[in-house]
Amino acid sequence: MPRYFTDEHEWIDVEGESATVGITDYAQEQLGDIVFVELPSVGTMLDKGGDAAVVESVKAASDVYAPISGEVTEGNEALEEEPALVNSSPEEDGWFFRMTIGDKAELEGLMDDKGYKAFVEAL
Repeated sequence: MPRYFTDEHEWIDVEGESATVGITDYAQEQLGDIVFVELPSVGTMLDKGGDAAVVESVKAASDVYAPISGEVTEGNEALEEEPALVNSSPEEDGWFFRMTIGDKAELEGLMDDKGYKAFVEAL
Protein backbone atom coordinates (compact mmCIF):
# COMPACT_ATOMS: atom_id res chain seq x y z
CA MET A 1 0.00 0.00 0.00
CA PRO A 2 1.66 3.25 -1.09
CA ARG A 3 2.03 6.03 1.49
CA TYR A 4 2.32 9.68 0.54
CA PHE A 5 3.02 12.83 2.56
CA THR A 6 2.06 16.51 2.32
CA ASP A 7 4.12 19.57 3.20
CA GLU A 8 1.54 20.17 5.97
CA HIS A 9 2.67 16.88 7.61
CA GLU A 10 -0.30 14.69 6.77
CA TRP A 11 0.18 11.13 5.53
CA ILE A 12 -2.15 9.23 3.25
CA ASP A 13 -2.22 5.48 2.66
CA VAL A 14 -3.81 4.48 -0.64
CA GLU A 15 -5.66 1.19 -0.92
CA GLY A 16 -7.55 0.74 -4.19
CA GLU A 17 -10.15 3.49 -4.46
CA SER A 18 -9.93 4.57 -0.81
CA ALA A 19 -7.36 6.21 1.44
CA THR A 20 -6.58 6.56 5.15
CA VAL A 21 -5.32 9.93 6.44
CA GLY A 22 -3.46 10.98 9.58
CA ILE A 23 -0.67 13.26 10.76
CA THR A 24 3.00 12.35 10.80
CA ASP A 25 5.20 11.58 13.77
CA TYR A 26 6.96 14.92 13.15
CA ALA A 27 3.64 16.78 13.37
CA GLN A 28 2.58 15.14 16.64
CA GLU A 29 6.02 15.92 18.13
CA GLN A 30 5.60 19.59 17.23
CA LEU A 31 2.11 19.70 18.73
CA GLY A 32 2.92 17.99 22.03
CA ASP A 33 0.31 16.12 24.08
CA ILE A 34 -2.92 15.76 22.05
CA VAL A 35 -6.02 16.38 24.17
CA PHE A 36 -8.83 16.54 21.57
CA VAL A 37 -9.47 15.60 17.94
CA GLU A 38 -12.41 16.86 15.87
CA LEU A 39 -13.03 14.55 12.92
CA PRO A 40 -15.00 15.22 9.74
CA SER A 41 -18.46 13.65 9.51
CA VAL A 42 -19.04 10.65 7.26
CA GLY A 43 -20.31 11.93 3.90
CA THR A 44 -18.37 15.21 4.08
CA MET A 45 -16.89 16.16 0.71
CA LEU A 46 -13.31 17.35 1.11
CA ASP A 47 -11.30 19.48 -1.31
CA LYS A 48 -7.55 18.96 -1.65
CA GLY A 49 -5.84 21.37 0.76
CA GLY A 50 -9.10 22.25 2.51
CA ASP A 51 -9.79 21.91 6.24
CA ALA A 52 -10.63 18.32 7.16
CA ALA A 53 -10.13 17.93 10.92
CA VAL A 54 -8.87 19.78 13.99
CA VAL A 55 -6.33 18.52 16.48
CA GLU A 56 -5.87 20.25 19.84
CA SER A 57 -2.83 19.85 22.05
CA VAL A 58 -1.75 21.42 25.30
CA LYS A 59 0.17 23.93 23.13
CA ALA A 60 -2.28 24.86 20.35
CA ALA A 61 -5.09 23.87 18.02
CA SER A 62 -4.15 22.99 14.45
CA ASP A 63 -6.06 22.20 11.30
CA VAL A 64 -5.55 18.95 9.47
CA TYR A 65 -5.92 19.41 5.72
CA ALA A 66 -7.23 17.00 3.11
CA PRO A 67 -4.27 15.68 1.09
CA ILE A 68 -6.63 14.95 -1.83
CA SER A 69 -10.27 15.51 -2.75
CA GLY A 70 -12.89 12.92 -1.90
CA GLU A 71 -15.68 11.89 0.44
CA VAL A 72 -15.17 10.90 4.08
CA THR A 73 -16.25 7.28 4.57
CA GLU A 74 -15.15 6.69 8.18
CA GLY A 75 -13.74 8.54 11.18
CA ASN A 76 -11.45 6.94 13.76
CA GLU A 77 -13.86 6.79 16.69
CA ALA A 78 -11.08 5.56 18.99
CA LEU A 79 -9.68 9.11 18.96
CA GLU A 80 -12.82 10.46 20.65
CA GLU A 81 -12.09 8.32 23.72
CA GLU A 82 -8.30 8.36 23.46
CA PRO A 83 -6.91 11.35 21.51
CA ALA A 84 -3.43 10.49 22.83
CA LEU A 85 -3.33 7.68 20.23
CA VAL A 86 -2.16 10.42 17.87
CA ASN A 87 0.94 10.79 20.07
CA SER A 88 1.59 7.11 20.76
CA SER A 89 0.82 5.78 17.26
CA PRO A 90 0.52 8.71 14.82
CA GLU A 91 1.16 6.70 11.68
CA GLU A 92 -0.77 3.55 12.67
CA ASP A 93 -3.63 3.44 15.24
CA GLY A 94 -3.86 7.25 15.46
CA TRP A 95 -5.23 7.68 11.92
CA PHE A 96 -7.93 10.36 11.56
CA PHE A 97 -10.30 9.38 8.74
CA ARG A 98 -10.81 7.28 5.63
CA MET A 99 -12.01 8.72 2.36
CA THR A 100 -12.68 7.94 -1.28
CA ILE A 101 -10.11 9.05 -3.85
CA GLY A 102 -11.81 11.70 -5.97
CA ASP A 103 -8.94 12.18 -8.43
CA LYS A 104 -5.89 9.89 -8.48
CA ALA A 105 -3.93 12.60 -10.34
CA GLU A 106 -3.90 14.63 -7.09
CA LEU A 107 -1.59 12.00 -5.58
CA GLU A 108 1.14 12.97 -8.05
CA GLY A 109 1.98 16.20 -6.19
CA LEU A 110 2.59 14.42 -2.88
CA MET A 111 5.93 13.25 -1.46
CA ASP A 112 7.05 9.67 -0.96
CA ASP A 113 8.76 8.56 2.26
CA LYS A 114 12.24 9.54 1.06
CA GLY A 115 11.07 12.95 -0.15
CA TYR A 116 9.24 13.65 3.10
CA LYS A 117 12.28 12.73 5.23
CA ALA A 118 14.42 15.14 3.19
CA PHE A 119 11.72 17.82 3.55
CA VAL A 120 11.64 17.46 7.36
CA GLU A 121 15.46 17.46 7.63
CA ALA A 122 15.52 20.77 5.76
CA LEU A 123 13.13 22.46 8.23
